Amino acid sequence: MPARVTLDGRAAAKWKGSLLAVAVGEKPSLEETLAELDTVLGGSIGRALESRDFRGGKDEVFQLSGTSEAARRVLLIGMGKVADRSGSLRRAAAVAARQAMKLGTGDIAFHAGTLGEREVEAITVGLIAGSWEYKDLKTAPTEEERRRPLESAVILAAESDGAKNGLQSGEAIGAGHSLARTLAMMPGNLCTPEFLAKTGEEIAARHGMKATILGRKEMEAEGMGSFLCVAQGTPQDPKLIVVEYSGGQAGAKPVALVGKGLCFDSGGISIKPAQSMEDMKYDMCGAAGVLGALEAIGRMKLPINVVGLIGSTTNMPSGTAVNPGDVVKSHLGKYIEIINTDAEGRLVLADVLSYARRFDPAVVVDAATLTGACVVALGHTATGVFSSDEALISEIIAAGKRAGEPGWSLPLWDEYRDLIKSDVADIKNSGGRPAGAVTAAMFLKEFTEAYPWIHLDVAGTAYSEADLVALPKGPTGVPTGTFIEFVRGRLS
Repeated sequence: MPARVTLDGRAAAKWKGSLLAVAVGEKPSLEETLAELDTVLGGSIGRALESRDFRGGKDEVFQLSGTSEAARRVLLIGMGKVADRSGSLRRAAAVAARQAMKLGTGDIAFHAGTLGEREVEAITVGLIAGSWEYKDLKTAPTEEERRRPLESAVILAAESDGAKNGLQSGEAIGAGHSLARTLAMMPGNLCTPEFLAKTGEEIAARHGMKATILGRKEMEAEGMGSFLCVAQGTPQDPKLIVVEYSGGQAGAKPVALVGKGLCFDSGGISIKPAQSMEDMKYDMCGAAGVLGALEAIGRMKLPINVVGLIGSTTNMPSGTAVNPGDVVKSHLGKYIEIINTDAEGRLVLADVLSYARRFDPAVVVDAATLTGACVVALGHTATGVFSSDEALISEIIAAGKRAGEPGWSLPLWDEYRDLIKSDVADIKNSGGRPAGAVTAAMFLKEFTEAYPWIHLDVAGTAYSEADLVALPKGPTGVPTGTFIEFVRGRLS
């Protein structure tokens, strides 16, 4: 379990505990609160700054010994050049919490001077993110080797109404992130379509939402040939998961959040190479983001209507699997030629996006680990953003920026549609290697004419193959934060 976060109005110099983390920007100086702490520590902070042993660079960590009169250990956490203070504090808090986890301190206090509501929220999210871990499937170490998990985190800030609100919303967002990362980290034999469906039902039960689950038979009755062709090769029952949150006015159009939920993607008949295929358990990170966002929205009780839709299955080769060259009929009625069975996410999403029409949404935002081409284009730093609506693009990029999940817009011009024209059907599911991320988005666009729509390709940002300093190797929680901030942005 991540750390429980609370507020404490005491000064940094008067807090007694295992570890005190102090966040500072580049070119740090002994401002008033640090000067008091420095005095208690016998001038060690001042000496570290004077000798430039610590310079406040981004993610720089410098540990000092404490005293019996204050914290036992003090960590100086560098934020570098601060352009977005909330974002810098969120990252610094995550770095601090990870250091506490490594040291096994069990508790931590975080000091960053005067804090506003949004800054308290950001720190709370960071502390929860840094203390998250997935150890469900690991044998517990011996007593001698065991380190205390981070159970308690304190933000040193005045307990004002704003700070309390920031703490509450930060805990909700942190819970959403934690849920999304846990679902993504689970192996595919545990996090199955059935498990995602049960998770959706549990979220609905906790927060007074409505959950509807469609299985193979129900989807056959709906005519979801595009979704079901992906599920042909697996004995597991595919699931269309719908969770409705009615926090707004009755009859008001909802914001629809759509997620790809491929619990494992072998590529099907167009099978993937063996190297790193185990990472295809992460092909449900879009779905995890939807569920994480719904958990956070339910906890915050936002006054808005939201519907989450998830298409979940596995993509497996077998004697019953869909073949390249096959043609299937989608829920919308369009015929699709299957060129590559590994371009399966768009086939699932096509029917989910079509099904979303019945909710008459104000806007639909979908997220999917959709294409390797997006990783080639943007690397692991930015999420690919696709829409024909420039205002909507600006809105989603701003939401991602607030969440610390940057996005970058890529073109969705009509000229690209020629690449997915089929000789035998209305469209084909792959346009080949050129502009692969764009043609995948163009395919999805074919099923979204009934409402405003934007697509997020999170293939490069939903999980990391390397340690990110603020987060460990593995799932990042993207696109949970973007979903949450987009919905919050619609309140104003």
